[in-house]
Amino acid sequence: MDGSRLIKKGTSEYERNIAGKKYRFLIKTEQLGGILVEMEPGAYSEFYEHEGEEIKIVIQGEVEYTVGEKVYRLKEGDVLWHRSSIPHRVRNKGDEKATYFTVDSPPTFT
Repeated sequence: MDGSRLIKKGTSEYERNIAGKKYRFLIKTEQLGGILVEMEPGAYSEFYEHEGEEIKIVIQGEVEYTVGEKVYRLKEGDVLWHRSSIPHRVRNKGDEKATYFTVDSPPTFT
């Protein structure tokens, strides 16, 4: 990589669909990964943990994000940071699709 990279709207390096969640992998380097996640109403992830840190930015809708014992209700424009070594999960408890952008360092989700 030459030090910069532009990803145009609507494009991604690759995508994965898992149980009502669409993961669009926009960028991945040795140090970080950026993923756009679209969640259908009722979709959720299981608890997971891994090394590093994460930042979530909600773009559309609302999500419930659990980190350890804490439960956060995130709305459009909200930002959440957490250590990835703490068990965490996300769910869309709303009636509409939710979209958020996540950055993880180092990139662990593929």
